[in-house]
Amino acid sequence: MSDLPDSAESRGEAPPRIPVKIEEACAALAMALICCITFANVIVRYFTDVSFAFTEEFSIFLMVVLTLFGAAAAFVRDTHIRMTFLTERMPPALARKVEYLVMALSVLMFAIIAWYGSFLFWDDWQYDTTSPGIGIPQWIYTIWLPLLSLVICLRVIGRLVRLVRNAPGRQA
Repeated sequence: MSDLPDSAESRGEAPPRIPVKIEEACAALAMALICCITFANVIVRYFTDVSFAFTEEFSIFLMVVLTLFGAAAAFVRDTHIRMTFLTERMPPALARKVEYLVMALSVLMFAIIAWYGSFLFWDDWQYDTTSPGIGIPQWIYTIWLPLLSLVICLRVIGRLVRLVRNAPGRQA
């Protein structure tokens, strides 16, 4: 069970087939790496007045990865950011339809990000673009945008399926 007060699990919904712990572990790893890189940079700067400038490139990449894994986990747990002022005041049947629409639009948005992100990756691959800080192939960073956007799409679709299955009046 989630310790969040209004998550999908706390409302008695079935858990996802693929555990959300995968995204949580990857997000935690990214956060730990960001902390280690930043801490090492601070220590080196304090003792030597030299900065590991190239580490900013890794930190930014890890922050994007952390954000995308966090978004996937938030959609699974139904704790993603949204405004509920209107839906909380709607009749339950209408609010449920609005939730279906929101999930469908979320899939569309992340599918578009995955689509255009794949072009970004392909350009970096095709033209051998290198990163500005340390000169490694840029595609190592950009491939994660379409891949993790697809993961989010799959997680949102899974959430939508669970919503439809748990609809009131629906026979299991």
